[in-house]
Amino acid sequence: MEAQFPTKQILNEDGVVVNSEFENEMTESLTKELYIKMLRARMFDRKGVNLQRQGRIGTYVPFEGQEAAQVGSSLVLEEGDWMFPTYRDHAATLTYGHSARNLFLYWKGYPMGCVPPEGKNIFPPAVPIASQLLHATGTAWAEKMKGTDRGSIVYFGDGATSEGDFHEGLNFASVFNAPVVFFNQNNGFAISVPMEKQMKTKTIAQKAVAYDIPGVRIDGNDIFVVYFETKKAMEHARQGNGPTLIEAVTYRYGAHTTADDPSKYRDQEEAKCRRETTDPLLRLERYMANKGYFEEAWKTQVEEEITREIEQAVEDMEAFGPAEPTDMFTHVFQTPTWSVQDQLDGFKSRMKEEV
Repeated sequence: MEAQFPTKQILNEDGVVVNSEFENEMTESLTKELYIKMLRARMFDRKGVNLQRQGRIGTYVPFEGQEAAQVGSSLVLEEGDWMFPTYRDHAATLTYGHSARNLFLYWKGYPMGCVPPEGKNIFPPAVPIASQLLHATGTAWAEKMKGTDRGSIVYFGDGATSEGDFHEGLNFASVFNAPVVFFNQNNGFAISVPMEKQMKTKTIAQKAVAYDIPGVRIDGNDIFVVYFETKKAMEHARQGNGPTLIEAVTYRYGAHTTADDPSKYRDQEEAKCRRETTDPLLRLERYMANKGYFEEAWKTQVEEEITREIEQAVEDMEAFGPAEPTDMFTHVFQTPTWSVQDQLDGFKSRMKEEV
């Protein structure tokens, strides 16, 4: 099956084009836009980790190393399309227009952190594994029933493919020809469990065969192949041809969350090596240098602009003060059930005891 689902690539680790199919569309303008959005995402992510370590937000979920997979795929979305992220897809949501302030507020414990800007169809981050695939499929089907050409993209990790929701989502989308792109970021680990211990298949893309839909495997650290293959899949969906499963093979440098210690189950030397070889930003820098439009002075200027944006977002986030812990009980049901009310009452009692 691996031979039937080869890993597609446009830009290799040295920044050299190895597939010229889309080279005419790889303009300087597009390249710089992709680079800036990846750099912005990385700087946002590093700030999130630092804020958690300083006790200024709660547990944070880093994504450094996966910028190409998220930025390249989300940049193809058009107004009115739907995005269904996991708790790790801030690069995707930022690229599609989410507020950096609200993303920080989410990790500070504010429900409003889930709220996207007006007119942006971005669902709240899905913490239950794979549940968002059903939401994406249903929403895409609704758009089809309404006669629009809007579609959904849904993000999930390799571990999500072991959940029933994954198979239900793909099966329903296949049967009803729903315009949805299932975008898998295969980091090789479902928390501490390596891919080979959770599935016998050698690729995730091949799982598309069971549902008779296109399955594509791509180099998730090559932002050009991510961008153009996702664009192709979204156009396929918009034209009424149904869903596509994309497996983006990528690598995350850091922990599953800031509460995790990856050194217990993953070779940390590999992470160091990856930073020097397969890193998505470094790869694009090499390509831009080869093309003659990458300068350190330009990068420094971009970094300064992004720093100002992120610092302003942090300042705005911290102006809200501490979150209200009882908010976690507020939006479970329209009218609280006795069990939720009982938990709320018990929580308030313990809070008084601690004071």
